Amino acid sequence: AGVGTIGIVDCDDVDASNLQRQILHDTAGMGRPKVESARDRLKAINPNVSVEMHHVRLTSANALGILERYDVVLDGADNFPTRYLVNDACVLLGKPNAFGAIFRFEGQASVFAAKNGPCYRCIYPEPPPPGLVPSCAEAGVLGVLPGIIGTIQATETIKLVLGIGETLVGRLLVYDALRMAFRELKVPKDPDCPVCGPRPTVRELVDYEAFCGLKPAEAPAAEPDEIGALSPTITVEELKARWDRGDRPFLLDVREAVEHQLVRLEGDLLIPLGELIARQQELDPDREIVVYCHHGNRSGRATAYLRHNGFPHARNLRGGIEEWAVKIDPSLPRY
Repeated sequence: AGVGTIGIVDCDDVDASNLQRQILHDTAGMGRPKVESARDRLKAINPNVSVEMHHVRLTSANALGILERYDVVLDGADNFPTRYLVNDACVLLGKPNAFGAIFRFEGQASVFAAKNGPCYRCIYPEPPPPGLVPSCAEAGVLGVLPGIIGTIQATETIKLVLGIGETLVGRLLVYDALRMAFRELKVPKDPDCPVCGPRPTVRELVDYEAFCGLKPAEAPAAEPDEIGALSPTITVEELKARWDRGDRPFLLDVREAVEHQLVRLEGDLLIPLGELIARQQELDPDREIVVYCHHGNRSGRATAYLRHNGFPHARNLRGGIEEWAVKIDPSLPRY
């Protein structure tokens, strides 16, 4: 599009599993550093483009030095530490951040850290608890989705460079590929944001692995039931007794849609665990919320996240719908 210099930051090598969605690469490049494969492809399209390769992982130590060279930053990271790192670095450097994120069949796009606009932390002040959001390897992603969201990021970048049109500053665009639907959420600037607010408390880059609660690689990850145990629970017997008294708290099912179709508790709302962050605005923070899943592990993660992000009355249904079927209603199908 006439952009003369493109910098690419990636420490990874091309793998066969990348090719259905990362179409900048091809089978001939397998095993090569992604920055080199990307450079050769871009040079084949236009040899006059200057491609600067940064074959490193972006960290707090090198982010400012790398990103300050460029006018616009495009964040296509697949992990929370890098997203918060890029956001904070862009705010500190005064660089607009054309943001994109994908998960399974849904994508998000916005422009953060632009002048007078919000930053990523204005939407997500703190990261979700570790283990709440499955990784791309665990959950998968529709192969065409990165191209759709990436093209939106590229569009926003061109508009930022040219100073034309209305960008996504102050707006979060959410794309649902299964419904082929876009919806837009207004994103106001948080006056108390610790990074871009008028009284910032974050004035330098921090340890984002620690900020996101990730343990060192050598430390064992917490077991799902350990994570769930950190969340306040309610037993199936307690919930049934309350129902019998006419006291029905709000029910939130965080299983997948196919599980919900097999069996469900009457009057619940389905928000699969992977969609909880994007759809939490559908919940009332003043109501008591009982979260359930199949056995109580996913709902434990969801409860921990909700209580950490403004839903103090969320509780986890211990044992999930499986225990409800065993102890309360044996007529329910089990799977």
